Amino acid sequence: MDDLLPGMLHLARDGEETLTRQLTDQLRGLITKGRLAPGQRLPSSRQLAQSLGLSRNTVSFAIEQLSAEGYLTLSAGRRPVVAEGLSLDRRKSSPRNSRAGSERINLSAWASSLQRSVWPPIHKERPRPFQPGLADEREFPHDEWSRCLRRAARNAPLRRGRPINHPPLQEALLRHLAVHRGIKAKARQILFVPTAQAGLALVANALLEPDDHAWVESPGYAGANVAFEAAGAIISAIPLDAHGMTIAARKETPRLIFVTPSHQYPTGRLMPIGRRLELLRFAEAAGACIIEDDYDGEFHYEARPVAALQGLAASPRVFYLGTFSKATYADIRIGYIVVPEALIDIFELAQRHMGSLTPITMQDALAEFISAGAYLGHIRKMTRLYKGRRDRMLQALAAEAGDRLTVETPAGGMQLLARCRPQSNDQQLSARLLEAGVVSRALTSMLYHRSGERGLFLGFAAWNDKEIDQAARILGQILR
Repeated sequence: MDDLLPGMLHLARDGEETLTRQLTDQLRGLITKGRLAPGQRLPSSRQLAQSLGLSRNTVSFAIEQLSAEGYLTLSAGRRPVVAEGLSLDRRKSSPRNSRAGSERINLSAWASSLQRSVWPPIHKERPRPFQPGLADEREFPHDEWSRCLRRAARNAPLRRGRPINHPPLQEALLRHLAVHRGIKAKARQILFVPTAQAGLALVANALLEPDDHAWVESPGYAGANVAFEAAGAIISAIPLDAHGMTIAARKETPRLIFVTPSHQYPTGRLMPIGRRLELLRFAEAAGACIIEDDYDGEFHYEARPVAALQGLAASPRVFYLGTFSKATYADIRIGYIVVPEALIDIFELAQRHMGSLTPITMQDALAEFISAGAYLGHIRKMTRLYKGRRDRMLQALAAEAGDRLTVETPAGGMQLLARCRPQSNDQQLSARLLEAGVVSRALTSMLYHRSGERGLFLGFAAWNDKEIDQAARILGQILR
C-alpha cells in the first residue's frame, strides 16, 4: 500500500482548491468507497509527503483533519490506521443490509399522490400571455420599494424584541383592510405567512382532524383541496350557481368551508350579500369555520366592493386570507391571515411549529410602504390599468374567437373565464395554445364534480394591449 497509495491520489497543483483540501477530500473518498480498508495502515506523513512531492506540513494537516473527523486513528510512533465501519461501498456490506439499503425510499401516501396532482400549474419558462394570477411587475414602483427595503435592513439592529408578526405591519395593514375591505379585528389578529398557500395549510392543520369534512367550490382553487387532503380531510366539491357556492342540506356536516366570495376562482363571480349572509348562518348552525380567500380582492372595476365575510360575521368563525403578491408583484410573496382573537396565541405557536414565518426586514419594509401611501397609490393605479386591460381582453376575444367562446365579464380581479362549447376538449386546446406560446388553464382541471362545462382560464392583468392582441389572435387561429 505504501507504493500504491500515491498512484490513487491525483492532486492539481494549479487548481482552485488548496493541496491540503484536495488531499483530505481524496483520502476521505478512498476510505468511504472501501478502497482503503478498515484497519489498513497508511504511509507515515514523511513517506507520503516524499512520494507526492508535498511538504510534510501539508500531509500532516490532512491526516490530522481526517483523524478529527473519525476516519483515521492516530497513536504516538505509529502510522495512521483507517478506522472501522466507514465504508459506504454496498458490495462490501452484508446481503441483509443491502436489502434494507436506500435503493428505494418509501414515500408517504401524501407525497406519492403529488405526481398525480394537476396543481400547482408550473411554467418553468418566462411568463407569457395569458398566464393567470400574475401582476404586472413592470408597473411596480421598484425604486420606492428598494428604499423601503434598505431602510428596513438598516433598522434591524435598532428593533427591540423579535415578534414573528411585526406590529408596525399588523397596524398598517389593519388600517387598510378596515377601510377598504370592512375587516373588523385587532392588529394582533393578523399573522404573516410565506404564501397564502402556507396560510391555508396552517388553518387546515390547526382545525381539521383526519376524516373531518371540508367543503370546497367546484370549479375552484385546487390549492385548498391540496391543503385539506394533506390534513386528512374528506373533501366535498360543492357546485356553484349564479351567486356562488350553493348552500343546501347535505348528508355530511362540514368542519371547514373554503370560499372565494369577492371574485370566485375561476368564474370571477361576486357573491351577493344575500348569499354571504346565508353562508354565515349555515356555518353558525353547523359549527363550521370558513376560510375566506380574498386573493385579488383589491381590484374592483364596477362599484365599491361588498364587505368581506369576516366583517359581516356575528361570531368569530371566519379566517380571512390574503396575499401581497397580487396587489404588488410576484416577488413580494407574503400572505396574511386574520384569525379569531381567541386563537392568536395557539396560531402563533402553530406558525413556529410549522416554520411558517416571514423575514422581519421584509415585514418592516411593507409596513413603511403601506404607511407612506405607496401601497394604496399603486392599487389605485393598477385598478385603472387592469380595468382597461380587462376591457381590451374582452374586445380582442370577441373579435378573434367570435361565438366560439362565451366570456363571463368579471367585476374585478386579474383574470377571466372564457367558456368553450360543451363538446370541446379544453385540455387539448390549452396544450395547443401552450405550444403556440400562449398560457391558459383548462376549466376541467378545476372541476371536482361531474360537469359538462368546458373553458379556458385566462389572465389579463400582466399583459399590455399589444401582448393581449397578439395572444388573442393566436387563440382565435387555433379555435378556427
